[in-house]
Amino acid sequence: MDRPEEPRNESDQPYASTDETNGFPPRRPSEGEPVSPYRESYEEEPPAPKRRGGGKAFFVGLIGGIIGALLIALIAWPFVRDEMTSAPVSTTAPEQAATKATESENDIVSAVSQTKEAVVSVTNLQSSFQGADQETGAGSGVIYKKDGNKAYVVTNYHVVEGASRLSVTLSDGTALEAKVLGEDPTYDLAVLSIDASKVTQVVKLGDSDTLRAGETVLAIGNPLGIFANSVTRGVISAQERTVPVDTNKDGQQDFNTEVIQTDAAINPGNSGGALINTSGQLIGINSMKIAEASVEGVGFAIPINEALPIMRDLEQNGEVIRPQLGIQIRDVQEFPSGFREDRLKLPNDVTRGIVVVGLTGNSGAEKAGMKENDVIVEINGKDINSFADLKSVLYRDAKVGDNVKVTFYRGGEKQTLDVKLSAQPATVQ
Repeated sequence: MDRPEEPRNESDQPYASTDETNGFPPRRPSEGEPVSPYRESYEEEPPAPKRRGGGKAFFVGLIGGIIGALLIALIAWPFVRDEMTSAPVSTTAPEQAATKATESENDIVSAVSQTKEAVVSVTNLQSSFQGADQETGAGSGVIYKKDGNKAYVVTNYHVVEGASRLSVTLSDGTALEAKVLGEDPTYDLAVLSIDASKVTQVVKLGDSDTLRAGETVLAIGNPLGIFANSVTRGVISAQERTVPVDTNKDGQQDFNTEVIQTDAAINPGNSGGALINTSGQLIGINSMKIAEASVEGVGFAIPINEALPIMRDLEQNGEVIRPQLGIQIRDVQEFPSGFREDRLKLPNDVTRGIVVVGLTGNSGAEKAGMKENDVIVEINGKDINSFADLKSVLYRDAKVGDNVKVTFYRGGEKQTLDVKLSAQPATVQ
């Protein structure tokens, strides 16, 4: 039969196979389905013959592999045996290398060993409503002197404040009763005495005036009241940092204390502990009272050169005798601008100073002729901008019986008087 003429285009093929068009093999027609004369005939592929003997080939390969491995092992064994017998086997334990400390680390360890037994824990015991003494706080202290049967301990005033009884615990755990010889709220210092028979070490005193920024220092104390003789390491951040403090707890900053700033960790309980240099010398008394506990890496210590005169006065006299002008004062900033202009008649450029609001009878200020409403702006050439400045100048640079030059404004005019300093009662410090 002749093949009919092929259509001219794909759209004219009425029975075009979609399987072929999509690239799939021809579909086998179902029974009774008409077959297009233009469709390739369907040829059924004969089934693939089944392979026989697969299991036999596997076992033959397995046996051959085992035989080959045995032959290789027999050939290699003499060489492996010679290698094993020629290498000696060590029966001794591995040797541990000794840890070597650097020179600076040895200095630090030596400094701590020279000082740690002189650092003690101080426990504040106060009477309770039940009658028994209860622990209300703990701090640290430093044994700085041993004389006969007494040893002397310096600590912070706020560590012993309000105590009815004090206990000092030595580095070996020995607890001793302590007696307060004197207290100084202004510098936050106190001196105690204890029985010297158990004391084995006294700290060496250094010179805080020779400190340099960046110098390595160590803080030793009793952090949190439970970790006795803890050591922290840091550097001198600043040698002379002025920090205003409120010494009488009236909410007003009344003294500018000069302190050592360090990044050595000073935690609660370290108050009164030792700040030492790498020679093991005491250069400062740690004081948490003037440290910002919420700030990381900022701690303060009272320089030993500032503390020593106070310690001697407390040890010998039980108090510090300080000079005074004999006046009652208020800060200029406490008065409104109208009062400063109308009553005090201050020049417009004078905005700082202290105002005399009262005089002590028979005092140096009264005898020199000072009056109420005088506004003090200088003493011995140093600016006086606040009560803290006044106390700092008098306490650091003068003593009882000295004459100081006081510069002040009266009625708008600048004047100067020489005032002889008298002794200040300890109760008003």
